[in-house]
Amino acid sequence: MKFVDEFRDTVKAKTLTKEIQKIAQRLDANKITQARPLQIMEFCGGHTHTIFRYGIEQMLPDNIEMVHGPGCPVCVLPMGRVDDCVALAERPEVIFTTFGDAMRVPGSKKSLLQAKADGADIRMTYSPMDALNLARKNSDREVIFFGLGFETTMPSTALTVLHAEREGITNFSLFCNHITTVPTIKAVLDSPDMQLDGFLAPGHVAMVIGERPFDFITKDYHKPLVITGFEPLDILHSMWMLLQQIEAKESIVENQYSRIVPPEGNAPALEALTQVFEVREFFEWRGLGSIDHSGVRMKKEYAAYDAEEKFPVPNLKIADPKSCQCGEVIKGVIKPWDCKIFGTKCNPENPMGALMVSSEGACAAYYNNGYEKKSA
Repeated sequence: MKFVDEFRDTVKAKTLTKEIQKIAQRLDANKITQARPLQIMEFCGGHTHTIFRYGIEQMLPDNIEMVHGPGCPVCVLPMGRVDDCVALAERPEVIFTTFGDAMRVPGSKKSLLQAKADGADIRMTYSPMDALNLARKNSDREVIFFGLGFETTMPSTALTVLHAEREGITNFSLFCNHITTVPTIKAVLDSPDMQLDGFLAPGHVAMVIGERPFDFITKDYHKPLVITGFEPLDILHSMWMLLQQIEAKESIVENQYSRIVPPEGNAPALEALTQVFEVREFFEWRGLGSIDHSGVRMKKEYAAYDAEEKFPVPNLKIADPKSCQCGEVIKGVIKPWDCKIFGTKCNPENPMGALMVSSEGACAAYYNNGYEKKSA
């Protein structure tokens, strides 16, 4: 993208908003939205951030409701995996590296930030290559990179492992917590209390995996889907495209983000993923529970770079606080302000729930943008 202003143009935004209003009025007149509002899920935390930053939710008609999905990989990291991170980081021979927002995710006893304050050698990095550079400079220490994120960040992690292998660097390893998009969307759709009418699909994930993996949503579940960019006009344009499908009673995959997303995805990135990773039987998600085939692990050929193979990991299963209702928020059953601890016991300074941890989480977005509990 060469320019940014063209995707934040006020005149174009007003035009798109008017067109959305027209379709919404027709849907209401045809009794499609009189029983309940249309529920549209944006799966990606980047979309959630844009929606709140630019007030897009307030620009939409009353018969269209946004559902903020589990699209922040930091948010859905379960407590047990955080405890595993802390256990690895507190080993005296280890330099533990991670992205900044992962340092605040609460475990059952402490976060990585608290473990760092207690003396563990934990360092914030901007990429896995930063961690590999640390391994080059500290040959007497084991450098562990905390790999997390959807298919967006998997290629850089896989390529770093391949770099380490090629250079013969043996003091570098990966604690793999990468998660996959498609099985998670399927789990959301299979939830008995879910009433979704369409999806805004994550553009950066599609940039890697392409359009085809989303076909099952339209063919098997008959839900329209639009692959969406991250600027405010991208969101509005995609909403207009999605509503056109709903009005025409169509369910197809459309690519609004075609300036970035190739239909077949990124072949070199997919090749790196296939070479280094394999699908786990299941993976635990904070707020959603265990989801089959929703995570990846390192293949046996790369066991020398797998922190779970090189070190004992507790691998404990720890339940979320009973007062937390993030699962219901993710599925659109309630809004963040309906949670009993939203903004009080659970806030960005003391995040108890998954969706309050990162700024891209729905609860944090509501809180940081001044969305208070609506009066009855």
